[in-house]
Amino acid sequence: MLQAKPKGEAFVSEGSSRLRGDAVAVMALGVEDPPAGIFQYWQMARSSDFIRKVFETYATRLLIVGIGLVTTILVARLLGPEGRGFYAVAAATGALGVQFGNLGLHTANVYFAARDPESVASLVGNSLVVSIGLGGLIAVALAVIFTFAPNLISLQGTVLFLALSCIPLGLTYLLLQSLLLGVHDVRGYNLLETAGKVLPLVLIGALVFVRRVGVSSFFATGLIALIVNDICLLRRLREHFVGLISVSLALFRNSIEYAVKAYLAAFFAFLVLRADLFMVQHLLGPEQAGYYSIASAMADYVSVLAFVVGTILLPKLSALKDVETKLWMTRKAAWGTAALLFPVLAASALLAKPAVRLLFGASFLPAAGAFILLMPGMLFLGINAVAVQFLNSIGYPKIVVIIWGLCSIGNIGFNLWVIPRYGIAGASLVSSISYFLAFLFINRVIRRTGSQLRAVNGASLTSVNPAI
Repeated sequence: MLQAKPKGEAFVSEGSSRLRGDAVAVMALGVEDPPAGIFQYWQMARSSDFIRKVFETYATRLLIVGIGLVTTILVARLLGPEGRGFYAVAAATGALGVQFGNLGLHTANVYFAARDPESVASLVGNSLVVSIGLGGLIAVALAVIFTFAPNLISLQGTVLFLALSCIPLGLTYLLLQSLLLGVHDVRGYNLLETAGKVLPLVLIGALVFVRRVGVSSFFATGLIALIVNDICLLRRLREHFVGLISVSLALFRNSIEYAVKAYLAAFFAFLVLRADLFMVQHLLGPEQAGYYSIASAMADYVSVLAFVVGTILLPKLSALKDVETKLWMTRKAAWGTAALLFPVLAASALLAKPAVRLLFGASFLPAAGAFILLMPGMLFLGINAVAVQFLNSIGYPKIVVIIWGLCSIGNIGFNLWVIPRYGIAGASLVSSISYFLAFLFINRVIRRTGSQLRAVNGASLTSVNPAI
């Protein structure tokens, strides 16, 4: 049974009626009352700014997946296998440059913008310097490397130039977009995400109409979309600060300290999520890796709601000062996510075989068993993606990095023994165990950290259980 709403002055001290409404509606997700209260919960959920933003963002993600699928099919059919290959390599080159160049600053931007809205002008300035400076440096360095070692990549000429140009422009988009979340402009975030997928599709249609079909022209549509979105982001963020865009070295140092921890935690979490795929390919061959890639991709799709909740929750928690309210909202959001995610994952497991047969064909049926074994892990991973936002909202403790680092090492070590003996089913089981252990350890850290913060702040939490 979930606890009642906390007493005291927590919400009054925040001075926010919107937060009060959000918290009540988040509690409603916890499914405390019998079915007779469902209508009342639905009414509260409809009035919640937090829940509205979660489901708007979730719907946007689903729409983007659909648009991306249409674009992928269109590009593949028009360019053919070879052209599609060049296009994919160009896209991957830009994406990897952005991935390695962001340094975790997009997470830091959300945190600092939410905690101190007056810092937005400096965060915009710092983001532009990093994007243009570091992103440009990465692009130039890669250009030099590929010039002297052209065999390292199959791209050259215009396509290579466009791919490398995506790095500073993509970094600008990623870092400025994260600031929209920090200032709670989730609708703007979703609109620009959608526009970034729709515009290339429209431009590709125009190119087909004028018969300008080619890898460079198609790839340029994505670059144009990035430029347009970067300009729109700057205009939208301009509404949230007065004065001129500035650069702050002190703020940058604080951002880097936070960002490096976020970056390392994300890296280790990525290893847990993806290292097993590479190990399956190495130990069992490409066919089994193909099955496992389908299972893991399907698992990602059915658990996306939890990551959306975590994305919207971080700026909410970062803006709060009261530890009691942070813990209470985190617990309600985590339990609510579990209540929504569990039936989705259970239904997905039951429908796994017919779904794989329908979507990918009977030859991919071995993926269904691996997918089913991933479902328990995705439940714990989803709850953890929400619960850990409490720790992220207080400065990203180093212990989060250590936990994911240990889980990634354990995941790789167990897979070396399990995969040769039990195949992709063993890889799925080890992943589920790794996600459960990460959830368990981070839950303990949340309990301990919450108690320490309440002791330091002299807070009393007699009516709320901080357990996630």
